Amino acid sequence: MGIIRVLDEQLANQIAAGEVVERPASVVKELVENAVDAGATTIDIAVEEGGLQLIRVTDNGSGIQHEDMEIAFSRHATSKIQSDRDLFRIASLGFRGEALPSIAAVARVSCVSSAEDSGLGRLIRMEGGKLTADEHAGASQGTDMSVSDLFFNTPARLKYMKSIQTELGHISDYVYRIALAHPGIAFSLTHNGGSLLRTRGDGDRLQVIAAVYGTNTAKAMIPVQGDHPDYDLQGFISKPELTRANRNGITTIVNGRYIRSYAVQQALLQAYHTLLPINRFPLAVLEIGMHPGLVDVNVHPSKLEVRFSKEAELREFVEHVAGEALGKRRHIPGPDAGRAENSKPVFKQEEIRFHRPESAFAPDRANAGGTGRKPAEPGWAPKGYRNDRRDDAPASPPIPRDAAERLYGRVQPEGALFREAGADWTAGRLPARAADANAETVAAETAAASAAASPLQAAPYPDADEKKNAADSSAILSDDGAAIFSGDSAAVPSEDSAAVRSADSAAGTYAAETGTATEGAGDFPELSWVGQLHGTYLIAQNADGMYLIDQHAAHERINYEYYYRKFGTPLAASQQLIVPFTLEYTSSEAANLTQLLPLLTEAGVELEPFGTNAFLVRSHPEWLPKGDEQSVIAEIVEWVLSEKKAVDIAKLREKSAILCSCKASIKANDRMNREEGEFLLARLAACSQPYTCPHGRPILVHISTYQLEKMFKRVM
Repeated sequence: MGIIRVLDEQLANQIAAGEVVERPASVVKELVENAVDAGATTIDIAVEEGGLQLIRVTDNGSGIQHEDMEIAFSRHATSKIQSDRDLFRIASLGFRGEALPSIAAVARVSCVSSAEDSGLGRLIRMEGGKLTADEHAGASQGTDMSVSDLFFNTPARLKYMKSIQTELGHISDYVYRIALAHPGIAFSLTHNGGSLLRTRGDGDRLQVIAAVYGTNTAKAMIPVQGDHPDYDLQGFISKPELTRANRNGITTIVNGRYIRSYAVQQALLQAYHTLLPINRFPLAVLEIGMHPGLVDVNVHPSKLEVRFSKEAELREFVEHVAGEALGKRRHIPGPDAGRAENSKPVFKQEEIRFHRPESAFAPDRANAGGTGRKPAEPGWAPKGYRNDRRDDAPASPPIPRDAAERLYGRVQPEGALFREAGADWTAGRLPARAADANAETVAAETAAASAAASPLQAAPYPDADEKKNAADSSAILSDDGAAIFSGDSAAVPSEDSAAVRSADSAAGTYAAETGTATEGAGDFPELSWVGQLHGTYLIAQNADGMYLIDQHAAHERINYEYYYRKFGTPLAASQQLIVPFTLEYTSSEAANLTQLLPLLTEAGVELEPFGTNAFLVRSHPEWLPKGDEQSVIAEIVEWVLSEKKAVDIAKLREKSAILCSCKASIKANDRMNREEGEFLLARLAACSQPYTCPHGRPILVHISTYQLEKMFKRVM
């Protein structure tokens, strides 16, 4: 007699339940997804003792027909697909027909449902997979599912359940995600009678973010939206100053389904690029719509893992849309930015008001900044601050050559900050516009010499009208109606004000003298130098308040953009070494490095095999940080070896630029005078991304005049 036999249905269901029902959160997930598929607009979830004692999900969806109630608890019974062709166009959250029988196999289940609003429904009770009751019951349209005593008949599973708080955390996390995915559904979650979440179901995803993470977090979110022939994307991502220690704050939604996608997460992180500190991650809610045929959700019973048929295109699309949204914003944190960083999901919703004015950047000058104060007048300065600047004042004194060389190194014939372009040239010179009769001559002579060599070029500042047109239309207003995004709706200082003249003179003159200009940050604030704090932070001001600048981070950003361009251009000149140096590696490292030599050469780092496991460096780019050439090359090579085949020229350029910029930048406790500080601010304003250093740390922090007045109780 043979020994292979077919398992009975009850045992088969218990085995299947091991994959479908891992913990109480799995039960909540399956029941809530059924409610969403039923078209419910209100879903109430009540749990007791972390879901081990009771899970109850009530919805007002389409309900279950009387004749379908019993068959709904059979294995692979579903109304959502009919044939194998439907697997390639799944539009529902559930489709496998495994959830209800798997849950009923390991718990006591009670289901009351009605498919019509007649007040009459049907009640079914299941216990350990067996039908124990089937009767009529009063019920409004919708379904009421109760699951009690989970794993009562599988004590081994029950033994390995975590604490009540841990299981509740898993339940809460899923409910938060599904609420973010479906803002048009009103969700409520209670535990032991206490409310944990309640959403309004009005379709406003930002209100759901406020309900889950708190109002401060919601105010720090940036809207994203984009279209593609295959995809559409909408949602919110956090400002760079709002970060988390892990990726759990990234919620990815595909066709209404919460999923975990490493590809989408990596695309988002690439969009932030150097805006995020090391080992910090943003908060994000990204809803991606696509044809069901482009995604395979039938990978695992949990349906959290999916496969995309055009993953590379999707990654590029997400990175582009998120990067574009980040590029439109100033990223200047306020003094309390760190408080929002520690935001955790909250359990009580605090209502906030959202307003989308046509222009949030430049409010009426009669009520600048929404505070009732007059806009800045020409020659503006804080009360008590002496300002002797006159329109006919002479140009700012030139920076001494030794001061400029202290900041940016000695003048080099290729790629240096300053060019030797005639006897009238003074390194670091910062004259006011049209203050020197020879200014046009100097600019013309310098233009040809520095067009291809200038490390960074400044851009002229946009005027107030341009800033109004570039305003962010999704600012969140505080209770008094004033925009609270730091810097986004600040009062625009007068074009003739001292602050504008000072910064515009520095940045604009540099652009003129180098003969080149890039787009820059565009809306970088016009700053006037005040001083230095502890040899580490620069203090600047404008009509909107005070700014603290990390001098090392600022200089590092300037140098990073310079070196990034250098590592991507053909090597025009190299420094020949009188005494070449060697780099030695193990046999395996040497073999790998030999294959990567063309990549290093493309970035300007030329190595020559020398013996068995050594490489000789006879020359190097002359623009490498002086005194650190050997260590920089060694670190670049070590990084390439650690990355192996995963490295490409773009990654190599970025890493090399970061290494060089860190070594070449001024450090903390380096004292700077006014001329050096003003020039550093002008160079920073010319950067394409002047808000964070290459490691993602903020460069400047803004303390508004209103905040200062509140600190000193000048306003209440």
